[in-house]
Amino acid sequence: MAENTKTPRQEPDLNQQRKVRREKLAALQEAGRDPFQITKVDVTHHSMEIKNHYEEMEGKTVTVAGRMMFKRVMGKASFCNIRDLQGDIQSYVARDLIGEESYKDFKKYDIGDILAVTGEVFKTKTGEISIHASQVTLLSKSLQVLPEKFHGLTNTDMRYRQRYVDLIMNPESRETFVKRSQILKEIRNFLDGRGFMEVETPMLVANAGGAAARPFETHYNALDEDVKLRISLELYLKRLIVGGLERVYEIGRVFRNEGVDTRHNPEFTLMELYQAYTDYEGMMELTESMFRYLAEKVCGSAVIQYNDTIIDMSKPFARVTMIDAVKEYSGVDFNQVTSDEEAKRLADEHHIEYEARHKKGDIINLFFEEFCEDKMIQPTFVCDHPVEVSPLTKKKPGNPELVERFELYIYGREMCNAYSELNDPIDQRERFAAQEEAIAAGDEEANHTDEDFLNALEIGMPPTGGIGYGIDRLVMLLTDAQAIRDVLLFPTMKSIEK
Repeated sequence: MAENTKTPRQEPDLNQQRKVRREKLAALQEAGRDPFQITKVDVTHHSMEIKNHYEEMEGKTVTVAGRMMFKRVMGKASFCNIRDLQGDIQSYVARDLIGEESYKDFKKYDIGDILAVTGEVFKTKTGEISIHASQVTLLSKSLQVLPEKFHGLTNTDMRYRQRYVDLIMNPESRETFVKRSQILKEIRNFLDGRGFMEVETPMLVANAGGAAARPFETHYNALDEDVKLRISLELYLKRLIVGGLERVYEIGRVFRNEGVDTRHNPEFTLMELYQAYTDYEGMMELTESMFRYLAEKVCGSAVIQYNDTIIDMSKPFARVTMIDAVKEYSGVDFNQVTSDEEAKRLADEHHIEYEARHKKGDIINLFFEEFCEDKMIQPTFVCDHPVEVSPLTKKKPGNPELVERFELYIYGREMCNAYSELNDPIDQRERFAAQEEAIAAGDEEANHTDEDFLNALEIGMPPTGGIGYGIDRLVMLLTDAQAIRDVLLFPTMKSIEK
């Protein structure tokens, strides 16, 4: 339960209301009318279905079911609002139609109770589409008191801890998660249209590789082995490319033992896809097409608003190299920097913090994070990263210091990360060796050597383009959500001490 935010003066009143609700339930049970014994109800329609098709529905008998969110008793007739998945619909409940005993029961029902209402569709004198009830059935008794409409919902801690209450009280929150489901469905539709195959790979792994992050660790009792929760989907999906499954993707949870903020949650949803016989240019085309498709399908337009900023995904996405972006926003041209020492000197001059183990490529990446990321508002592909920060990526022909990699930025946030995948097993072993040196130097996020993955590469992997998308950030963008917790049904929260 969320921490109590009510004043001591209010608490006894809430306790009394809860007590009364339990007494009402007990009376129903003693009378042989326990609502919890009802197992099903034949719902014929939902609220918006009736409202959107009123001309067809007028005069028809329907049955809706949902939570009573409002009730006004006026002698022999009353009004109530029922909230279902789609929204709210009013019901007119008259004693003469539902019967005296049923009406007496109805007057005892509480806000939050779950009801089924059967009756004819009509319009009130004020023009509100309603149901003239002929039968009202209590399906579930609410024993708790819902938050007060205007003040009880400002407690964001309660919204995240008790998402079920948030979904009841905040239609916009419910709409966010309906859209999230739609986004995932449309991603699958888009990739299915391009011949991709959805797969599932292990979550518990001996070697958590494929990204720079600290893993969670646990113990596998049956095997008496320590294992880790995956931080990425990459290495197993590439094994499938080796196996001849030319276009694969997975949407799944990954786990990174790191901080919690408005854009990070220790467990989050990642999608990775791999396509044989293409490169990072092919991944750019796929990404641009998919983002535009999703915006049009989910938001109705490729031009959307996020946090008062218009984001235009209808135009070709901008492209800039990481080195050119750093030059534009910091004034430093790393094409002219020839040594790690010179790069560190420039970092000192620009107050960029770095570690002793860092090389020129690491410094370039740190400059980008400091000076450039927040400038990338409109969709922008940032390309050609340093090899030091890209251990699984193919080098650029003619420039071995850089790799064929891009990240897409929108509103200053990284939305995806893509490569021309490294398929040279000899080069990959050397990259793993460099990662092992980084681990020895204190980098807890570097990758350990994965011998089975190297064996797969030695069997042979075709030229491949691959990409990873942060699904939660994508949902944030398309639903205008300001924090990752707003698009996670049950975000990670610190336990409340008893």
